[in-house]
Amino acid sequence: MRRARTSDVVHIRRLVDTYTADRRVLTKSTVNLYEDIQEFWIAEAEEAPGDRPADAPEASHGQGAGGPGERRAAPRTERRVVGCGALHVLWEDLAEVRTVAVDPTLRGFGVGHRIVSVLLDTARELGVSRVFCLTFETGFFAAHGFSPIRGTPVQGRVYEELLRSYDEGVAEFLDLERVKPNTLGNTRMLVHLDQAPHRTDDR
Repeated sequence: MRRARTSDVVHIRRLVDTYTADRRVLTKSTVNLYEDIQEFWIAEAEEAPGDRPADAPEASHGQGAGGPGERRAAPRTERRVVGCGALHVLWEDLAEVRTVAVDPTLRGFGVGHRIVSVLLDTARELGVSRVFCLTFETGFFAAHGFSPIRGTPVQGRVYEELLRSYDEGVAEFLDLERVKPNTLGNTRMLVHLDQAPHRTDDR
């Protein structure tokens, strides 16, 4: 796991597009991905040269092409982006987990759980005490201590301040009428970090 860089946007775009067709992940424009890149964490997996397509060129090291008596360097492994997730701070004590997506070939291997664990740890480091998510994957998030909620867990002055935001995700958090078609069927969930389990199986 590592912080995302701008060069990762093309990979985040690929992962997000995998899930937006059936609305399992809310769509984001590429410009928004660049604007929000500092919120993202990236999961990587190592690939041996044998995992590359058959027509991919083999890396060579040193001089020659491996003639008699020439010692060849060990093949280098490469790293591939296989998952992403973002943490967006909404208020002093509140943040949202967004855009969690995993390469479909690695679903079921704990990649998504690892991403969410890192995002929750990041929230703790920032001093956030509650984390929200909007999701179809209720069982997945329940494993991290999230519980379904009704309505919006802010009110009064905080609600009024959040209305000033231009972020579409904030509008979805506030459950504004204009974005309801985007969130149809999703479950609103919240976790209090002082009550959240610290998962160790995906570390």
